[in-house]
Amino acid sequence: MQVLRPPGWRQPKGYSNGIAARGTMVFVAGQVGFDVNEEFKTDNLVDQSRQALANIVTILAEAGARPEHIVRMTWYLADKDEYNTNQKGIGEAYRDVIGRHFPVMTAIQVAGFVEDGAKVEIEATAVIPDA
Repeated sequence: MQVLRPPGWRQPKGYSNGIAARGTMVFVAGQVGFDVNEEFKTDNLVDQSRQALANIVTILAEAGARPEHIVRMTWYLADKDEYNTNQKGIGEAYRDVIGRHFPVMTAIQVAGFVEDGAKVEIEATAVIPDA
């Protein structure tokens, strides 16, 4: 995997501008912050983000992938202001679950989610390097 940062560009905070990778691609559908029984245990954005990330890691493991194989994430947010207010806690949750690996990321505020009670939905793409 190669992180792409054009000369003179500043290091982005918490994500990469671009990544080039070669290998087996793993696509993870949007994950919300509910548990294996599809129940939300909290309405806290940080806790839902932590659970959504944990769900992604669990799915990746089914393909033999690890968090460091993630090349792209898209975050869908119910409220960008709530996200901005909770960035420190979300960052801590991210590092606890994913580590210090920062793929390409996009965050978008949306009108709503299919799952009532969701505050965030995260989808991911990973690339398991060729042997």
